[in-house]
Amino acid sequence: MPELRQNAATKEWVIIATERAKRPDHFSKRESKETSPGPEFDPSCPFCPGNEHEGSGEVYRVGDEKSWRVRVVNNKFPALSPKGEPFRRSDNMNRSVNGVGICQVLIESPVHNTTTALLSGQQMIEVLETAQLQYQRASADRRIEHVVLFKNHGGAAGTSIEHPHWQMIAMPLVPAQVRDRVTEALRYYDDNGECVYCRMLASEREAQVRIVVETELFVAFCPFAALSPFHTWILPRHHRASFGDTSHDELVDLASNLRQVLGKLHHGLGNPDYNLVFRCAPVGHSKVQYFHWYASLCPRLTKAAGFELGSGMFVNTTIPEESAAFLRDVKIDDQAG
Repeated sequence: MPELRQNAATKEWVIIATERAKRPDHFSKRESKETSPGPEFDPSCPFCPGNEHEGSGEVYRVGDEKSWRVRVVNNKFPALSPKGEPFRRSDNMNRSVNGVGICQVLIESPVHNTTTALLSGQQMIEVLETAQLQYQRASADRRIEHVVLFKNHGGAAGTSIEHPHWQMIAMPLVPAQVRDRVTEALRYYDDNGECVYCRMLASEREAQVRIVVETELFVAFCPFAALSPFHTWILPRHHRASFGDTSHDELVDLASNLRQVLGKLHHGLGNPDYNLVFRCAPVGHSKVQYFHWYASLCPRLTKAAGFELGSGMFVNTTIPEESAAFLRDVKIDDQAG
């Protein structure tokens, strides 16, 4: 019989459609993109070495003037403008704020046809160190109230440039979805005297049925109420409300954990499209005890349709426990770099 499950942290309900559930290996039989990775250098790609002048201004780089390993550039087509002040206006029922913010692109590698899952351990560390630095810089801007760090991989996930990259958008307000999650976390803390994410993490480690990868300082698992097939959360074991406060040792461990999770998706599911989002507390809430930052990874193996749009609920055609077991069994080489 189908089952409705609720995420204890977000209060989101999900339908686990057992009547039409697909076995996890169903998705491994889909056409893989690994067979045609494309060239290492694309002269038309604005992120490839030699085309640095085509961007909207370099912000940061790992490397020297002649070569680089990681770069951060201003987004050439920013959703928000870095200039100005976030003045708020209200006209009867209509409210608006000047579109002030920071939009940046983090280029993970000079190699055009690589992917995050195939980066070495050291490369992944440098990417995360750079992401954290830019996150901290954006958070220090007095105009910024919330920072979203994310990665779109593949066309179904919304990317338009193949070259591996992350994006960061820092904005002058807190989105409703984020505020709702903070409110739910605070409510749980008031009722129970502990962080709901810490409680969830302890429960998952005790049960062990939805764990995908467990390293010294991070745990990756498919949530009990996973929104979609192979939906995975990665949480730090030590309480942190913001990625910006993650220690260097934690960044190193996160690099290992993330490489393993992405490697399992890459090799086990044929390099699927996915969205990876770092969900953090708003800037002004970065030290609170009731919110816990985490990485949310959503492979794009199914499509949202009318029911999802009309109800706000998702239908998951795989059982999270089976998705986690499948990913655990995918063997990868995590020794490189």
